[in-house]
Amino acid sequence: MIRTSATIALAVACLSACGTDAAPTLSTAYELPGTAVYPEGIALDARSGDSYVGSFADGTVYRAAAGAERAEVFLPAGTDGRKTTNGVRVDRDGRLWVIDSGAGVAVYDTGSRALLARFDVPGDAPRFVNDLDFGADGSAYLTDSVRNVVYRVTPDQVATGRGELGVAYDLAPVLGPRDAKTFELNGIVADQAGAYLLVVAMSAGELYRIDLTGAEPIRKVALTGGDVRHGDGMELRDNTLWVVHNTENTISRWTVTDRGAAATRDDEFHDPALNIPTTMVHSGDRALIVSSQFDKGGPMGDAGAPGQFVVSAVDGF
Repeated sequence: MIRTSATIALAVACLSACGTDAAPTLSTAYELPGTAVYPEGIALDARSGDSYVGSFADGTVYRAAAGAERAEVFLPAGTDGRKTTNGVRVDRDGRLWVIDSGAGVAVYDTGSRALLARFDVPGDAPRFVNDLDFGADGSAYLTDSVRNVVYRVTPDQVATGRGELGVAYDLAPVLGPRDAKTFELNGIVADQAGAYLLVVAMSAGELYRIDLTGAEPIRKVALTGGDVRHGDGMELRDNTLWVVHNTENTISRWTVTDRGAAATRDDEFHDPALNIPTTMVHSGDRALIVSSQFDKGGPMGDAGAPGQFVVSAVDGF
């Protein structure tokens, strides 16, 4: 049965006045079939209202039509050799991009489900391809949480159908020495004007700005009012940035200024019922949030059996 906000205990926290008359509410948007899904990424097709969710456990990709109470399998586990699914996004041409953290990224036709293109991580060194977003020119930018680089795939490369992921930006020199076992770069967003990218350094709680024009070096964003520790997926609309803090069961909202060089934390929503959220996307004014349950028999530990896997929704934030 789909739960409503009235059946979920809410624990809403604001840094100060929330700025709205009503507190944000948490509910279940739709269920995901399966007992060991451990979802990680979510994407929205703005044309149809369909959303796509990937399973970190086995690489299955699910699709939920707008208003559906339960998602269906779109791409079965193991499709095209995929072992896991991390970030997923739908590009401006309606193609679905699906990341396999240990291999690279595949691009699919959302109508026929046909594989259109695939790009693999070069070399044998450890890697963990994590999240992606698209620049104004249609290029895809992908983070690698182990190599601490950002890969780029251009529209012309997609047209070729196959290739290797090329490093566009190496953040290792900017980040400085890091424990090789620590996952660092994670969520990534591009501003609509195509001027810059913002990337989370999750263990350090830092945000970095990458100038896409090449006029400025990579720099740490000046954060006011908090940090982005445990930051996972992000969403950027105009000058408003949302950051999903996974193990904190929190979503923070920021105002971005100075062309991405600074950000002020305006508010936050916290609820344990978010169940280790990993990323989010807005469908209208409603935020769809992946509740991974990674801490319940998943990759973050074994604290008991998971409950029903769902995509959560937050209204009013």
